[in-house]
Amino acid sequence: MELIAKAAAVVGGTIASLRRRNSPAHQAMGPSPQIPEARKQGIMTLKMPVAHGWQDGHLPTCAPGLKVNAFASGLDHPRWIEVLPNGDVLVAESKEQPGPPKTLMDHAAQATMRRAKAIGTSANRVSLWRDADGDGVAEIRTVFVENQNQPFGMALVGGRFFLGNTDGIVAFDYTPGATSLAGVGEKLVSFKPHGHWTRSLIVSPDGTKVYAGVGSLTNIADQGMEVEEGRAAIWELDLATGTARIFASGLRNAVGMAWEPVTGALWTVVNERDGLGDETPPDYLTSVQEGGFYGWPYCYWGATVDDRVPQDAALVARAIMPDYALGGHTASLGLCWMPAGTLPGFGDGMVIGQHGSWNRSKLSGYKLIFVPFENGRPSGPPRDILSGFLSEDEKLAYGRPVGVAIGPDKASLLMADDVGDVIWRVTGA
Repeated sequence: MELIAKAAAVVGGTIASLRRRNSPAHQAMGPSPQIPEARKQGIMTLKMPVAHGWQDGHLPTCAPGLKVNAFASGLDHPRWIEVLPNGDVLVAESKEQPGPPKTLMDHAAQATMRRAKAIGTSANRVSLWRDADGDGVAEIRTVFVENQNQPFGMALVGGRFFLGNTDGIVAFDYTPGATSLAGVGEKLVSFKPHGHWTRSLIVSPDGTKVYAGVGSLTNIADQGMEVEEGRAAIWELDLATGTARIFASGLRNAVGMAWEPVTGALWTVVNERDGLGDETPPDYLTSVQEGGFYGWPYCYWGATVDDRVPQDAALVARAIMPDYALGGHTASLGLCWMPAGTLPGFGDGMVIGQHGSWNRSKLSGYKLIFVPFENGRPSGPPRDILSGFLSEDEKLAYGRPVGVAIGPDKASLLMADDVGDVIWRVTGA
């Protein structure tokens, strides 16, 4: 099996090299992206840099006027961040745990992901980090909760702490200042596990509801729509009644969520489908309408039909076009609203952790970026906050950005790096 996996990975790499010659010169980004015509790949492109980590004082590259330091290090695949009201920083440490590969492509994909430390044994815990002396480096570390099922999203409402495991939302009692949780928690909602396994959470501004992102099982409903029921959606949990429903659908893998304060709208970043080319279709940032349908699996970027999928004309007709393209396969995962003045030189806007591609011939993402906003809408091209996560030859990944959050001091930005096993802290220089 190992030989098959290696051979498949070599084939995938060779195909990626050949396709690189036809890779678009410019990424599909912004409100009106130029999206190349779909080109069915047959054998999907596989290309992933080897996880290398940060060594000998090597740091990510900051935008001018900024500096970066390790707020916390020595973690085990940190993915998501939640900052508590008292300044404690919670970090979900977890990773994908794949089942036995069924096809040659499965073997190749898993071999590729292992090189990047993206799959394997999951720590299945949330750790707590406290910077008691305020110097920007956490010196206190405790296990906040453990023995979970691929924990990811976190949310606090009053005296209740909500945790998004891959199979559902669990609630625990929380006392301000506590460094650990007691008990096994109460399961409030069940989700189907596997596939796109992350379950990000966000609380409504009035504290009455919790929203959860639940990704699809497959790329384009390859196993039929029955197994996708309840997936590719953002769910809403009413905390008063305990009822849960799908808030918006057709979102292949909606991960990070954030509230835009001018309009009060919920926004999310979505990872789009594979197998149609380096830039086709782009991942995207979009506002989320209640009851809205965003196309998956039938179409993308509005009503552009994916003819690999048995069609539903009525759903295609009501598909909502996303607001802002983020480039093909950037794996944009982390998202938070950053108010003007948080970092020098940056106004209001959304911060996005781009985990980086594994399925295109010329790698994309591997950055922490900023999209400026005015009057509740994106207002310009993205800007890099942190870069330098890849070697110039694209063979090594020093790190991969994931979750982002405003720091406890409101004058810094925290970012989880699941290859470097670090929480980076960005401030003004």
